[in-house]
Amino acid sequence: MGTILLEPVGRVISSVVDSKTMLPGGVPAQIEIYPGFVPALERLEENSHIWVLSWFHQAERSKISAVPGASEEKTEFGIFAIRVASRPNPIALSLARLLKREGGLLYLERLDAVDNTPVLDIKPYFENDIIFSPRTSYIRGRDREHRQDRMTRRAIAHHQEDCFDLNLAVRMALIAEEIFGHLNNPDLMVTVQGTPCLADAIQGLTNARLANPPRFSFVRGSTLQTIWQQSGKGSLTLTWQGNKDIGSAEDEELFIIDFDK
Repeated sequence: MGTILLEPVGRVISSVVDSKTMLPGGVPAQIEIYPGFVPALERLEENSHIWVLSWFHQAERSKISAVPGASEEKTEFGIFAIRVASRPNPIALSLARLLKREGGLLYLERLDAVDNTPVLDIKPYFENDIIFSPRTSYIRGRDREHRQDRMTRRAIAHHQEDCFDLNLAVRMALIAEEIFGHLNNPDLMVTVQGTPCLADAIQGLTNARLANPPRFSFVRGSTLQTIWQQSGKGSLTLTWQGNKDIGSAEDEELFIIDFDK
């Protein structure tokens, strides 16, 4: 096949100019669509989320394997098996929440592309884009702070509201992950007692379905509790003690932790 020519349709406007300083999950940003392509944005604002395809011009292009930067373990993956910027063709695929459109300017809640990154294409996010419970590699975050940030972003993407019960769910999931590992494991059973918000956030964090296989169950009640069970690893029950200081309280100050190995 001959040369492939790509014409950027716009550029990223961001406060971050060096990819080495980009925060996990990105920062608030805008995309400036060039005048000739502005008509292609017609009705884009009807979508809450968009896929942004961009060219990571600062990325290294010679690597074929790497260690995920956020990983606790130093196991190498093939470039095509992980989502790192360094790759033969540094085409980035970023899911972003579209806050508003003003003519050819798109305002995004977060984007992981630096200032002046060439934008190759914009696509709306469709319902069919989601696989609720996919099979994925388990890449454990390098530390608890990073894991909590990643879980919080994932929970908000699912629950669509940053509320108390969501943050409580994240703390519960952090403890469970430290014991059971990958929360998307088909052998890990999850039971939630409490509010629909707690149940919804836990389901978003675990991708646990009610069937095929049956991994998730919910009982409405005044006690906020999760029960995690996996054959060969044991059973973990986390019961909230009423302490609302989720930000700084230790695990033992938030929950009664009952682990039966």
